[in-house]
Amino acid sequence: MLGVKDPSLLRQRTLALLLAVVMLFGLAACGSAEEPVEPDQPAETPAEPVETTEVIIASTTSTEDSGLFEVLIPAFEADNPEYKISVVAVGTGQALEIGRNKDADVLLVHAKADEETFVAEGYGTDRQDVMYNDFVIVGPESDPAGIKDGDDAAAALKAIADAKAKFISRGDDSGTHKAELKLWAAAGIEPSGDWYDSIGQGMGDTLTMTSESEGYTIADRGTWLSMRDGLDLVIVVEGDPVLFNQYGVIPVTDANNQEGARAFADWIVSPAGQEVIRTYGVDVYGEPLFVPNAQ
Repeated sequence: MLGVKDPSLLRQRTLALLLAVVMLFGLAACGSAEEPVEPDQPAETPAEPVETTEVIIASTTSTEDSGLFEVLIPAFEADNPEYKISVVAVGTGQALEIGRNKDADVLLVHAKADEETFVAEGYGTDRQDVMYNDFVIVGPESDPAGIKDGDDAAAALKAIADAKAKFISRGDDSGTHKAELKLWAAAGIEPSGDWYDSIGQGMGDTLTMTSESEGYTIADRGTWLSMRDGLDLVIVVEGDPVLFNQYGVIPVTDANNQEGARAFADWIVSPAGQEVIRTYGVDVYGEPLFVPNAQ
């Protein structure tokens, strides 16, 4: 059997072995200290907050009451995070007046002849077609004026006047009200009397009052579709070419936020904005509430 017979020699060899092990671990520790430790994941730099500026849109109540702005504005702000939209929903006539006073940056309205005058007089930088739908005449199922399924809007209003059937007018100088007044003029009638009620309200309130009073009114199809399930009304006249309803966008000249106004006007006529308009309402109503037609 082989072995170390001298105990002192054995102790020396054991001490030497222990010293070697200690030195080996020391070198390993030093080496690992000198090597950089890679983090498991790189530290993320916090994103710089985007500074936003307000863009004020003066628009017809139909874009508000129909629910279009509930999808259109978030889509614009997602594509343009530097802007925050505020909406003033009024009749088109009042929206144009707000633009003249420069209390809005951009307009989205629907009275094309008045819009073109607004631009020609220098209050707007330019005007672009955005979308269209049409007006419809709605009334009670009982149809006391006997105009149901007609397609002549002026003749229908004459029949309503002759029957002295209740008619609720927005009476607010809106695009819808302007279209109504043109139809009365075409029918050769200046409406007045207890049967004709001019209420000075937006489209949603007008439809509600018309339903409650079992009367007739003129509505844009978008607002009508969005509200019809809660109304005791039906469409009685549609399809007359004079009921065509075009919307346009106008940046206000020397607006407070000219860059934001231009950004919104350019976006709403772009493929992104037009797609939001094209698809809005289709899943709920089976048809779009507005038809995009920017050039």
